[in-house]
Amino acid sequence: MNEERNQGALTRLSLGEREFLLLGTAHISSRSVEEVREVIRAEKPDRVCVELDQARYDSLTEKSSWQSLNIVDVLKNGKGFLLLANLVLSSFQRRLGAQLGVSPGEEMLTAIRLCQEENIPFSLCDRDIQLTLRRAWAKTSFWGKNKMLAAMLSAVLSSEKLSAEEIEKLKTRTTFQSMLDELAGYLPSVKEVLIDERDRYLATRIYQAEGLKIVAVIGAGHVEGIVRCLRALHEGAVAVELGALEAIPPRRRVGRILGWLIPAAIVGLLIAGFIRSGWQLSLSMLWKWVLVNGGLAALGSALSLAHPLTIVAAFVGAPITTLNPFIGIGLVTGVLEAVLRKPRVTDFENLHQDLLTVRGFFRNRVTHILLVFLFSSLGASIGNFIGIPWLTSLLRK
Repeated sequence: MNEERNQGALTRLSLGEREFLLLGTAHISSRSVEEVREVIRAEKPDRVCVELDQARYDSLTEKSSWQSLNIVDVLKNGKGFLLLANLVLSSFQRRLGAQLGVSPGEEMLTAIRLCQEENIPFSLCDRDIQLTLRRAWAKTSFWGKNKMLAAMLSAVLSSEKLSAEEIEKLKTRTTFQSMLDELAGYLPSVKEVLIDERDRYLATRIYQAEGLKIVAVIGAGHVEGIVRCLRALHEGAVAVELGALEAIPPRRRVGRILGWLIPAAIVGLLIAGFIRSGWQLSLSMLWKWVLVNGGLAALGSALSLAHPLTIVAAFVGAPITTLNPFIGIGLVTGVLEAVLRKPRVTDFENLHQDLLTVRGFFRNRVTHILLVFLFSSLGASIGNFIGIPWLTSLLRK
């Protein structure tokens, strides 16, 4: 017998002999914490599944985990954007949680603590956050990446405040559906990875969990999608391959071509200038492109309050790295800033607290290095899209 019943934030789904109780939560809701306690104590399930992966669980429970972070290695391995995105998401939730006196993810930790007290088996059922972010980045177009960076930047500078009542409204289906529709229109590939893929991943892990009665503590936005996936899994309509959802898609062909296209366009324009009017025009075009590209990279570094030597390196290095698809100016400025202003032990110890404010983002040397990396990269990118049309216009004169 297949049956679905909704009881407020709790959705009961009966599939044959098994019963799945999906508790939709808001990650910074004190009411969600209480609902977790009430449901687990009242239902006494065979197993509890929580929407956490091991990395996020460790970050919530081990404050010292950040101290092993090597920021230079992060930048060299091309994970600067991923780490910054992770910290921005954490920052936004922590700021809202601080207003309401609730730590982000507290309802998940409450579920785990209660399971440990009651000797109830539990499972961490979410996909690794780094895999999710890397898939989102890999599946996003060039313009989508710029939208993501703009959204990250606005989140860092945001001072948005929500009341407890507004937080509770986020748990309603109509509110979440409108938010998901907006996200799908703005960044469809990101919505696919963050919501749709994780619906399938979470549903599969929940369905594979042992026991006849399973309680799943999940974000309210995933409930409807997980119900659909659980039904499909039970009916044999789909077979979700977790390995496919954990693989990193290869870099888009357009992205690979664009990495070479910009240097080729710049060099081609400089050669065209030389053919048309000799060295004078070619050198004039070169200087103007260096001024725009390097100047905006340096401006981005200055806006992020980088060290003076880092600002100079941004100006000199941006034109050089633009012509080299294998290295970005963000790597140069980020690593140099990390050398000139090496993160201290206190920066790692205070990282979670500093994420709560814009001032903290700039003050903490870990997040400050990432801001230098981001702002200089954005500056150089803007410089390219201004510089190339400018050089083209000089040929027409």
